Amino acid sequence: MGNAFSTLDIREIRIDGDIPKSAYYARLPAVRQIIREQGLALTKPITFFVGENGMGKSTLLEAVAVAAGFNPEGGTKNYRFSTADSHASLHEHVHLVRGIGSHDDGFFLRSESFYNAATYLDSMDSKVLNSYGGRSLHSLSHGESFLALVENRFSPDGLFLLDEPEAAISPMRMLRLMADLHALARRGAQFIISTHSPILITLPDADIIRFSETGLAHVKYEETEHFQLTKKFMENPGRMLRLLLEEG
Repeated sequence: MGNAFSTLDIREIRIDGDIPKSAYYARLPAVRQIIREQGLALTKPITFFVGENGMGKSTLLEAVAVAAGFNPEGGTKNYRFSTADSHASLHEHVHLVRGIGSHDDGFFLRSESFYNAATYLDSMDSKVLNSYGGRSLHSLSHGESFLALVENRFSPDGLFLLDEPEAAISPMRMLRLMADLHALARRGAQFIISTHSPILITLPDADIIRFSETGLAHVKYEETEHFQLTKKFMENPGRMLRLLLEEG
């Protein structure tokens, strides 16, 4: 992908040290490590956040999105809707080091509020809808609407933050999504993706950052629990199920 680092929109995520101690995110090992090490560098066009539930992947992704100017519930920087003020205040303490390739375009996808973003899109001018494929996203299935978004709205000149995109699509369409992301990244787009998908994280030349009780670590996809557990299960599902059900 050439000298991708020089064209990245976000090159580093920093968090100031005066976050309120009473906030739940102040106790997250990932947040504490970013403060302690004075930043988290992003060096690849595609960065995956992986790890167990509750480790702060989505919390940090949301904070980065809001700090970058996106609507907390998802959409582009021009989306201005709110159905529930539930996002954390971490974004107030996040500082983004921007690269020379900073983009005005982009999209923040939150699987849990994608329905609300699609509803907001329906209220906008028909010319805007045309840039999403010309059809209401509500007229498509969840998976179809997500792929329509990626293939019609995502561009090589954008910053895209995706929270668990695998929730919307089948394994076959996951492969299609991977091809789309790879092609866009090669042409200049930047992606930061929080995911549990053992398939998605195999994308070549991506950076995988594991969130855990000990903090953050850069890992290979083969080293992630997502991949190891899925591989072990698929190699012998009968044995895994017997062990699981006997223990239960």
